[in-house]
Amino acid sequence: MAGGEGTRLRPMTASMPKPLLPIVNKPIMEHVLRLLQRHEFSETVVTVQFLASLVRNYFGDGEEFGMPLHYATEATPLGTAGSVKNAEEMLQDETFLVISGDALTDFDLTDLVRFHREKGAMVTVCLARVPDPLEFGITIIDDEGRVQRFLEKPTWGQVFSDTVNTGIYVMEPEVFDYVARDEVVDWSGDVFPRLLDEGQAIYGYVAEGYWEDVGTHESYLQAQADVLSGKVDVDLGAFEVSPGIWVAEGADVHPDAVLSGPMYIGDYAKVEAGAELREYTVLGSNVVVKSGAFLHRAVVHDNVFIGPQTNLRACVVGKNTDIMRAARLAEGVIVGDECVVGEEAIISAGVKIYPFKTVEAGAVVTTNVIFESRGQRTLFGPRGVSGIVNVEITPELAVRLAGAWASTLKKGSTVTTSRDVSRAARAFKRAVIAALTSSAINVVDLEVVPVPVARLETAQGRAGGVVIRTTPGQAESVDILFLDGDGADLSQAAQRKLERVFSRAEFRRAFPGEIGDLSFPPRVMEAYALELLRRVDTTGVAEASLKVVVDTGGGTAALVLPSLLGRLGVDALTVNNGLDESSPTESDADRRDALHRLGSLVASSRAAFGVHFDPVGERLSLVDERGVVVADERALLVVVDLVAAERKKGTVALPVTTTRLAEQVATFHGVDIRWVGTSAAELTSACNDPDVVFGGDGRGGFVVPEFSTAIDGLAAFVQLVGLVARTQMRLSEIDARIPHSHIMRRAVATPWAAKGAVMRAVVEEAGDRVMDTTDGVRVIEDDGSWSLILPDPSEPVTHVWAEADDDQRVQEHLDRWSDVVERADT
Repeated sequence: MAGGEGTRLRPMTASMPKPLLPIVNKPIMEHVLRLLQRHEFSETVVTVQFLASLVRNYFGDGEEFGMPLHYATEATPLGTAGSVKNAEEMLQDETFLVISGDALTDFDLTDLVRFHREKGAMVTVCLARVPDPLEFGITIIDDEGRVQRFLEKPTWGQVFSDTVNTGIYVMEPEVFDYVARDEVVDWSGDVFPRLLDEGQAIYGYVAEGYWEDVGTHESYLQAQADVLSGKVDVDLGAFEVSPGIWVAEGADVHPDAVLSGPMYIGDYAKVEAGAELREYTVLGSNVVVKSGAFLHRAVVHDNVFIGPQTNLRACVVGKNTDIMRAARLAEGVIVGDECVVGEEAIISAGVKIYPFKTVEAGAVVTTNVIFESRGQRTLFGPRGVSGIVNVEITPELAVRLAGAWASTLKKGSTVTTSRDVSRAARAFKRAVIAALTSSAINVVDLEVVPVPVARLETAQGRAGGVVIRTTPGQAESVDILFLDGDGADLSQAAQRKLERVFSRAEFRRAFPGEIGDLSFPPRVMEAYALELLRRVDTTGVAEASLKVVVDTGGGTAALVLPSLLGRLGVDALTVNNGLDESSPTESDADRRDALHRLGSLVASSRAAFGVHFDPVGERLSLVDERGVVVADERALLVVVDLVAAERKKGTVALPVTTTRLAEQVATFHGVDIRWVGTSAAELTSACNDPDVVFGGDGRGGFVVPEFSTAIDGLAAFVQLVGLVARTQMRLSEIDARIPHSHIMRRAVATPWAAKGAVMRAVVEEAGDRVMDTTDGVRVIEDDGSWSLILPDPSEPVTHVWAEADDDQRVQEHLDRWSDVVERADT
């Protein structure tokens, strides 16, 4: 019987049928066939269904085992009896034995057949005594061995015996009269009860010896240990070079390798000096173990590379997998076939990595890697904790994340929760609230609000907040943002603290009397609008009689704008002013189409300008009075010009990737520039300085420090209305007086392990040139042109930026530094 999928053994069985799983470097089914051969069975029929071709290709026609092998293929699963019925024409002439191809045993099959014939039975069930019979079908027999009762999957209250059905049967062909063809039929559930009702001769034979179902990862590892300990009689096909140390043909084990038996080293494996292999370790064929590696109770399949200083404990590594330098696989880890585990990666206890996945160098993997292509280095990325809905981000993960964060806060603390309009965010927010309150944290649920509103509310004396939103441009993914008591994203230190609690599963739980409260504050939007208008200068707006067109994008900005626009005193035409649950984010194409429509409305209505908000109210895009879309980079320069012209002093905070034209614009009006890193956290941190009057990231994100140090599209809109009203200039006029820049970016693929070498090569190549290391390395040429080489914090990529007086010079810079990055990587 070799047709089962072995679902409980995934990911080992995701690309390999269970009968082919190796037990001490031989498939389970091969051990079964060798047992049949020892007991002089002359012919075998193999029933196959799941990944049937792999079974056929491995075992062929049976010539190697000295018996013909025939195959009966099921198009769909037919059950334990239905699959045997499918092979009836090859079994109908004489007594036959049914045995599982994925259970390990050394039962005396000769004596089993003798018992069957002696009793004159139609069916003899092979039984075994086990200490925990709950997972098996119990069979009760009388003193003569005749079966009295079958009980499938009993409870402890139904356990009347410890003899369980092993799935091994001796049968007479007449049993096929009780099995319907091409239907799902099981022996224990369908056929045997009927035979008992009719008084047919069914006997139970209690076997002595070893039997292991190998149905779980734990039993798979235990079966390896039992073979090595001599508890089961199988042929290892290797030499016992010292007590308990089995080495197969062609293996190369250095004399300075440390070996502690019992253990097994497969054929043509190589173990280098300084490697340490401890008890119950099994190496497959062609495995390479480098110096300094440590393996204990590890089962390693064929063609695996184990790098230096690696540490593997009680884990399984699938075939053709590479475990790179200093990676650590904790107890219970299962790595599927053809994976790569990068240098210094840590895979936490019990994690399953499915086949064909890559775990990045330095990653700490605490949850299963199933559909996604890689395990990430850290939980937090540039947008908080992000991933595909119900694949990478699940309700279970949300609960664990919230529980870990709650464990870093004081009991009785109060936090906020909020979300965007999507159903996924709603579901995950409910999971987060349950975890927080059960950890003695009080929750103020803001429900659906723009992200800037959530940040402001969080800063009103709360310990922090959680925002759940759809990932920008990726409708199938969500971001979980954790905020500190100021409404800003968690600091790197706080993120690391949360990750430590999460990876160790050290979650705090509240006593019943400590369960947190859940409340819903009233008039949140109105309070935000009033505070915004109180802090941001709107003088001159009423007198200017401005007309603007506002596109809320069907997002949460629509919840604030009615209250805001009415008090602001502008003539506003709003579009998409309602929540659109079906479109919680927008693609680049959606945004372009929306801006095109907005431009038409602005031009036809003769408005001063138009704005388009992103779905969570954080960022905005501009259209000038002619209906022409102002690119995000140009929009930043326009607003810098407006702010600097009005303030005449102070500092503007901008990321180092911004064109140096911004410096010309600001200094012309007497305003300084502070260059900051490219992350939103660094920009908002810089805006805490009282001298900073404005911040922007060149991607539609603006900071208005007099109101908030967070990126806030709504505050930027109110500030822009006031600036335009007071300057009495059109956006196109401001844009026209600013020169055009020549700045480009290129992404160069860079493995994580090579990033350090890349940056060292950049510094060496820069030589005596002026360098700025605010974020990455910016190399400044004598003519003022510059190149920025910046490793990506969340992807195996290095970004190369360049700016010069013309595009040709920019391309030369990009080519040069991209070549430096690529050469350093090789």
